[in-house]
Amino acid sequence: MTPITLSVLDQVPVKSGSTAAAALRETLELAEHVDRLGYRRYWLAEHHNSSALSCASPEILIPLVAERTSRIRVGSGGVMLPHYSPLKVAEEFRLLETLYPGRIDLGIGRAPGSDQLTAAVLAYGRELGIDRYPDQVVQLIDFLAGHELEHPPYGRVRATPDVATTPELWLLGSGIDSAVLAGQLGCAYSHAHFINPSSTAEALERYRAEFRPGVLDAPLANVGVSALCADTDDEADRLSLSRYLWWVKITRGEYGPFPSVAEAQDYPYTDSDRVTLEKLRRRSLVGSPERVRERLTALADELAVDELVILTITHDPAARRRSYELLASAFGLEANDGRPQRVLGSAKGLVEISEDFDAPLPDFEEYR
Repeated sequence: MTPITLSVLDQVPVKSGSTAAAALRETLELAEHVDRLGYRRYWLAEHHNSSALSCASPEILIPLVAERTSRIRVGSGGVMLPHYSPLKVAEEFRLLETLYPGRIDLGIGRAPGSDQLTAAVLAYGRELGIDRYPDQVVQLIDFLAGHELEHPPYGRVRATPDVATTPELWLLGSGIDSAVLAGQLGCAYSHAHFINPSSTAEALERYRAEFRPGVLDAPLANVGVSALCADTDDEADRLSLSRYLWWVKITRGEYGPFPSVAEAQDYPYTDSDRVTLEKLRRRSLVGSPERVRERLTALADELAVDELVILTITHDPAARRRSYELLASAFGLEANDGRPQRVLGSAKGLVEISEDFDAPLPDFEEYR
């Protein structure tokens, strides 16, 4: 089997007792860490009106991450395109590609990354609905490639700045529709197994069946997976309780930051909560490096993919970094011991973020 490549999806989680500013600092530290470990990509998710996930603008965080790393690709996982003009997104990412050539990924999705009320506020007078999404993607592809659009009123408009290379475009999805669209347009496709594992195999099958040469000459797919490693199975199971309780609370309409392990251990779970916990355990890969490597390898083999994008959330940032470290070692990633080479001036002093970020969390079923 082809060796498995590992990448990272960062939702920039906020922990109970901490702040959004701390979460953003932890993101920059984690990005430097996994760059040294040999991960291929570092993708940043977009969420709005959330007290638990603190990145509303991946395009702002991407250059800060790229600035502090040297070889890892950096991108969005993803930009929720229905909120935005394809021209604006294309110009933002052409600019990023100009600053960090050969290292920028543009992952796009059609879900709001929020609840419907927040989506309406983001639209602010524009037409709502995802029916425009396929046309938006086609326009985005043309703008990224530097083409003038063929139909009025866009025939004389091109995305700038001029750049020798283009960002790598990925369509994201957790169902079937985006997989089909990615195949029909000849784009790369990333499936969110951590959101909807039951549809992963079918989505990839449909993507490959529908694929026609377009942006790419051949299909290219990866899968986003929730995984957590610790030195022992017991320790990994203990650490995972934090994220599990967070999801349990969401199902009960209780929104907030990620609880600590102690909070999760002391929580008065109902029988219904325990059913939810069991579902979460079944779709997460948790354990020692050997246990998680075996399960990830089996999943990649089953789905015929050679890249997995790993989402790991723990209350303790050191445990999160350790998880990615153990996983890199288990898969034999090629570590980079050199110091990051900065392209621009230091970004260290730029992350002075307001800590007042306590709005309610939206409906997660609509995120991807």
